[in-house]
Amino acid sequence: MQNQSRVVIDAVSPQINGGEFFIKRVVNEIVNVDAHVLVDGHDVIAASVLYKHESQRKWNEVRMQHIENDEWKATFSVEKQGFYAYKVQGWVDYALNWQHGIERKIDDNQHVKSELLEGITLLEPLLNKASKEEKDFLQSCINDFASEANYNAAVSAAKSQELHQIFVKYPEKHLANESKTFEIYVDRKKARFSTWYEFFPRSASEVEGQHGTFKDCERVLPRVAQMGFDTLYFPPVHPIGEVNRKGKNNTTEAHDGDVGSAWGIGSKHGGHKDLHPQLGSVKDFKRLIKKAKDLNIEIAMDYALQAAPDHPWVTSHPDWFKWRPDGTVQYAENPPKKYQDILPIYWESKDYKNLWKECLDTMLYWIDCGIHVFRVDNPHTKPYYFWNWLISEVKKKHPDVIFLAEAFTKPKVMQRLAKEGYSQSYTYFTWRDNKHELITYMNELTQTEMRDYMQPNFWPNTPDINPFHLQGANESKYLQRYALAATLSSSIGIYGPVFEQMISDAIPGKEEYYMSEKFQLKHYDWFKDNKLTLLISKINAIRHENEALQQTNNIKFCTVENDNLLAFYKWNQNRTNELLIIISLDQYYSQQANVQLPMHDLGIHHGQQLRVEDLVTGSSYNWHSEWNFVELHPTLPFHIFKINK
Repeated sequence: MQNQSRVVIDAVSPQINGGEFFIKRVVNEIVNVDAHVLVDGHDVIAASVLYKHESQRKWNEVRMQHIENDEWKATFSVEKQGFYAYKVQGWVDYALNWQHGIERKIDDNQHVKSELLEGITLLEPLLNKASKEEKDFLQSCINDFASEANYNAAVSAAKSQELHQIFVKYPEKHLANESKTFEIYVDRKKARFSTWYEFFPRSASEVEGQHGTFKDCERVLPRVAQMGFDTLYFPPVHPIGEVNRKGKNNTTEAHDGDVGSAWGIGSKHGGHKDLHPQLGSVKDFKRLIKKAKDLNIEIAMDYALQAAPDHPWVTSHPDWFKWRPDGTVQYAENPPKKYQDILPIYWESKDYKNLWKECLDTMLYWIDCGIHVFRVDNPHTKPYYFWNWLISEVKKKHPDVIFLAEAFTKPKVMQRLAKEGYSQSYTYFTWRDNKHELITYMNELTQTEMRDYMQPNFWPNTPDINPFHLQGANESKYLQRYALAATLSSSIGIYGPVFEQMISDAIPGKEEYYMSEKFQLKHYDWFKDNKLTLLISKINAIRHENEALQQTNNIKFCTVENDNLLAFYKWNQNRTNELLIIISLDQYYSQQANVQLPMHDLGIHHGQQLRVEDLVTGSSYNWHSEWNFVELHPTLPFHIFKINK
């Protein structure tokens, strides 16, 4: 391909897979663009980032700044939801090149009359672009450049900063080159910052042994709001299959009264577009959604694409399932686990177009009911291209919809799902417990290209996972795990009230809850207060009040001379909100050490006084040096310090 432009543009970032996928931001977030821009020879070059929202025709432009070694940077803000396009443009700037050259000759006491006449040819085209004041200045320059008598004035004008600024303001982009165009998808803020609480609606009844309802859930809503959660996630609320229904503790034989797994969807009462009759009607569900919204809580639904053996799809769309030679359907397996109550969908069906359409229609039905947040069950067991299509189709009409990928699976699989469009992703935080593991994992999430497309959601526990470090753990461990999740990541979630009531009985040797709520009703005292509920509420309030905790990527780990203490600095975009978080990883004993402040990042010098305020206790401390002493006790194993300079 022939290209006369002399400017080369390379290594544009951020970009994902060479631009195959869009990067992600939320409204009013910053996009930092880097590129290598270079030219043959020694000419002065310039570069810009061009960007525009999908609704705009004209490109916005922000000039890039040369850093070093042909590396250029620029920053812009995305202010609306939807897609943005951006690209890098570079050109030889002949006007600036002329000014740079004539300055050096003048400083070398060379006579530059010929160069001044050359400058006139660069100034004249700018007369049509300049303001009246600028035009008067340019005309004066042209007159002086042409006059031998005004040589000294001409030389002074040629070197002037005023002329330099005009050249920068009105560049002549002769033979400019451009990179390929890349995309950004801008979501609402909740895609980046959310606080999830999960519980089973069927366990919300005040009466032990009685199946809960959506009306029972209304009673619990104020409690969820009081604790500071803005997203209430329900496991599937659809009819549960009766064929091969699981019994208590995941036994393969159900007895009278066994309610089965909520993920075994579909029965004579309906399928994915229906509600479990014991939970209530669509009217009840919509009322619950509205009541939650009045408390600034969004209801999140579980989107689980699988079917019980008696799901209506099995008879109405048999081609959507894989039938074995003996006439039975292969149930779901993840050896050694078996899910006899669930039939996986056959995604290679010849009738896949109707299957995809029904899956989309199902989601659109619940969106029309008022749901705009979906936690997607096991997305890694369905085709990637299906998710790309489904999410794209939904976002066209409903840009506010948020998708959380529940994919505890291989790293590249999790990453691919995020690239295909998922707003948030479950993560390995559930198992990361020591200092080295936590720092390594956070650096992977925030210091690699993953920061541009994978928004992590940190869950200390889920109905599926009762991690070994929480089994039989004391109160301090639960406080530690919640504080870690809530300060490291801007999106977090817990499965409650199991978490805050420290219910941790496990199947021996497994990371599974004993007598798991997945297979039976549970009865809780929903209004039980303890230290965990108090501090969870306090931490959640701090998250809502401090922008530094409303994003994940702005984090820097601080040196602390104790492997049982984790310290890190977080800040918001314009550094008007800066926090220092220190968390003890020892649930049994006090830990103490000196913590090194990130002086350069804070913009302070040694001896400058800082006041740090503990946002949990209200205590404040005056620090004067780079290294400062801290001590944490298991009774309150963390500091969330607000830094006041």
